[in-house]
Amino acid sequence: MKAEQIIPILRIFDYQKTLEFYIDWLGFEIAWEHRFEDDMPVYIEVKKDNIILHLSEHYGDASPGSSIFIWGEGVAEYHKELIDKKYKYNRPGLEKTFYDAVAFTVHDPFGNKIIFNEKYNQHKHEALKFHSIE
Repeated sequence: MKAEQIIPILRIFDYQKTLEFYIDWLGFEIAWEHRFEDDMPVYIEVKKDNIILHLSEHYGDASPGSSIFIWGEGVAEYHKELIDKKYKYNRPGLEKTFYDAVAFTVHDPFGNKIIFNEKYNQHKHEALKFHSIE
């Protein structure tokens, strides 16, 4: 079997907090959303570049407290963009990890976390100031 795309599903509980975190702060856009009826839970697809996530209020679709690990490029620049927004509830530190990556972790309002990673390149990343959690 060859996978064409993997789309994680994260559990959410509050539509407005979801928009504030994923759209306003992280910079994702809503690709589509669905409710069976107006007063039913929402299921949303959000995307940012080639990252696609499904966010669901439906019980049983996912467990709160899930983690997503993403490899990419431009992690330090994206981190700076997020820090510059001064989001009240999340100011992640930039780290150089034991697995030789530049990384930062964000925690959504529902207990899920997304870890953004880029392979460490000394020439590209040597001037960065890292936050240590030790």
